[in-house]
Amino acid sequence: MPTALQTQFLGQTVAAHARTDFTALNQSLTVGQAVDDIRRGAGGGSIQYFYVVDDHNKLVGVLPLRRLITTPADRPLRDVMQGRVIALPEKATVLDACEFFVMHKLLAFPVVNERREVVGVIDVSQFTTDMIDMGGDAPANDVFEAIGFRITQVKGASPLKAFRFRFPWLTATIASGVGCAMLSSVFEVTLAKSIVLAFFLALVLGLAESVSIQSMTVTIQTLRSVRPNRRWFLRALRREMLTACLIAAACAVAVGLIVLIWRQHGAAALVVGGGIGSAALAACFFGLCVPTALHALKLDPKIAAGPITLALTDIVTLVSYFGLASMVLG
Repeated sequence: MPTALQTQFLGQTVAAHARTDFTALNQSLTVGQAVDDIRRGAGGGSIQYFYVVDDHNKLVGVLPLRRLITTPADRPLRDVMQGRVIALPEKATVLDACEFFVMHKLLAFPVVNERREVVGVIDVSQFTTDMIDMGGDAPANDVFEAIGFRITQVKGASPLKAFRFRFPWLTATIASGVGCAMLSSVFEVTLAKSIVLAFFLALVLGLAESVSIQSMTVTIQTLRSVRPNRRWFLRALRREMLTACLIAAACAVAVGLIVLIWRQHGAAALVVGGGIGSAALAACFFGLCVPTALHALKLDPKIAAGPITLALTDIVTLVSYFGLASMVLG
């Protein structure tokens, strides 16, 4: 376990440990001009990446050292840089930086301020050195444990350890399955009034689960490259719910028309279509919120998000489906 001194170190801001002896390269420079700038700069530490800025000193790209030295000298940096850059906010903690190193497996990250100007560079060797200086015998393992991430849980684990790591999250699926069965029994009379609702129950649940998995997967991938905050969450929620409205409308209309044409039952078509629409909205909501909440709690969303998201989606889907059926069919 981390020592008290190491725990204090992990809570410090990353800006306090970032190197400032880096060379920022303007995107208008050619490779040859950039190399000349690098030669004139201090460039301390083990440099693996160079960061590219625009005329306002805002971070716009990254240029790995290997790409720099293998590109013709007359090529402009804007044509050879990688536009997707994962950066650490200057208010992030050392623990946040450790999580970035684990998640993205990069050797260094730029540290940026609110205007996305590069204020420093942090590389993994600094953490190794600092943790050893504080008396840690196994700094890397301490860091992994501090962020709730044990290598033995995901690599080389015995069947028993893998079971202990994965099974607890599956109890959410078991609980939701029992809950769904109980909900179905409550609405047994409603189902008896229109047997067609039972025909499409599996489709409604399947569509809801598919939509939630799509949304959850996109969210988990996004969380790998951003540091979520309230502003990011509200913007992501707005975008996700707008997408959900389109998905809900398309699926509801498609399946509702099938029910209407096949069974010629307008009320049933309305219930099935409406149930699918509301289920899609709930699925997108949980697909975004559950991984984000787990990420904020320093839990691994790749393992835990699936069972929890699907459990919540199934319950809300059945409640909305049967509730709508009760109102329409009486």
